[in-house]
Amino acid sequence: MSYNEEYLKDDNLNINWYPGHMKKTRELVQNNLKLVDIVIELLDARIPFSSKNPEIDKIVGDKPRVVLLNKSDMCERKDLDEWIRYYEKQGIKAIPINAMNGQGINKVISECGVQTKEMMEKFNEKGRKARGIRLMIVGVPNVGKSSLINKLSGRRSTQTGDRPGVTKGKQWVKIRGNMELLDTPGILWPKFEDQEVALNLAFTRAIKDEILDVETLGLRLIEKLQNIAPEKLCERYKLDSVAETPLETMEAIGRKRGFIMGNKELDYTRIATTVLNEFRDGKIGKIVLEKPFDFSEGKVIE
Repeated sequence: MSYNEEYLKDDNLNINWYPGHMKKTRELVQNNLKLVDIVIELLDARIPFSSKNPEIDKIVGDKPRVVLLNKSDMCERKDLDEWIRYYEKQGIKAIPINAMNGQGINKVISECGVQTKEMMEKFNEKGRKARGIRLMIVGVPNVGKSSLINKLSGRRSTQTGDRPGVTKGKQWVKIRGNMELLDTPGILWPKFEDQEVALNLAFTRAIKDEILDVETLGLRLIEKLQNIAPEKLCERYKLDSVAETPLETMEAIGRKRGFIMGNKELDYTRIATTVLNEFRDGKIGKIVLEKPFDFSEGKVIE
């Protein structure tokens, strides 16, 4: 397929995806919130804003909450610290974790105990039968919930996969520290009003590649990386510099990798797929795609 700038300029991925089971999951969270003492909100540390479901604040309300920044190993520490400070200003504890190897998990258990200490003391004072702290974990698809549950429980208790929608249904899981966790599938919101948010979710595979134009998605990721991490893009693909346009950079990557078809045209699908997969695998480098942002004032929070 031959590309041209006019086509790409007019092209819009129009990501607007809200399957019926997402609506059911939202209702599941609402209906079961009264059963838990604290909510764990799991975010992708590379896109903490885009991977945050805006409905969660409304649903959770005043319920104690801990924010976990998963996949923190794929981010620079200075970028993580910016997000931690951002949540501190909102009175929310944010903990960077790696759900795959368990880094930060002990801090999660400890913080849940701190957040619910007063509540559990009142519970015991009323003479009720002692029970463990009950948690609910929420997050968009492919953010790492199943891996987190496995580490919290110390066993392979749920099915995991690098595709959105692997975790299904509702289940209680016993975890360390005499706690019980209510797991729910990932939830997305009804409408992607901000296409930048939708793109960030697509870049990190929270949205299935199958429903997207992968070539355009790959180009948009190259455009993003060209703006925020050009040196890492050049280092990975052995470029002297990024080109004037993302398309030219994409083509330079294709030539460097030898992604040329029999008719001597560049294989744009292969270029796009490669860049997407290598970003997702952390091979391009430790990259956070967005900064803490105060959307009410329209400026980055220092």
